[in-house]
Amino acid sequence: METVSTIVASAARMTKRANGKSSVSIDAAIRAQVDAAKGGSVFSPADFAGLGSRAAVDKVLSRLTASGELRRIARGLYDRSENLSPLPSVEETARALAGKSNMRLQPCGAYAATLLGLSDQMPLKLVFLTEGATRSLWIGGRQIVLRPTTRRNMATAGRISGLVIQALRHLKQPNVGESVLRHLHARLSSDEKAVLLEDAAFAPAWIAAIMRRIANAMTPAM
Repeated sequence: METVSTIVASAARMTKRANGKSSVSIDAAIRAQVDAAKGGSVFSPADFAGLGSRAAVDKVLSRLTASGELRRIARGLYDRSENLSPLPSVEETARALAGKSNMRLQPCGAYAATLLGLSDQMPLKLVFLTEGATRSLWIGGRQIVLRPTTRRNMATAGRISGLVIQALRHLKQPNVGESVLRHLHARLSSDEKAVLLEDAAFAPAWIAAIMRRIANAMTPAM
């Protein structure tokens, strides 16, 4: 049985012309890649950069959108038209906006606090720290922003510690009382608390102290 990679590779070789891949081969390769992606995936032209020129890829995406096979959710971003949700997930959209599937992203600010249940209101601006360029888009009445940051801030990206650090930064030290600590202590698993201990060195001193308290059965503050 052919694997997904061999299907994409063979499609990309179909009907090659002397000056490069034809629109037919690019069309088949893009279709194969879209079909192989997990449900809820969001695509940008960068995802298909190896299949042909940007102009050729844009033409195929336009055709697939016109035929109803893809849905255009924002400028340069697409998902499958059979996606039953009104909009794809924020994380999938942010990853597609970044233009690289392996780029690390770290929710921060009010969005990080919401993800941890420290706020019950989803902010209108959803900010992600990134190692890439500044990018933003409006989708569904909310703005998704990618904001470059330091290597130190990205050291815990994608880990529960990164989420806790950024949420506490947003709340600010005077507003982080015992109720916040009790909430996080109850919410996080023992494995997640172990990660807090591992990564405390990457946090500002006051946040590191809180992370250790959360992980160590809420011992009294020093």
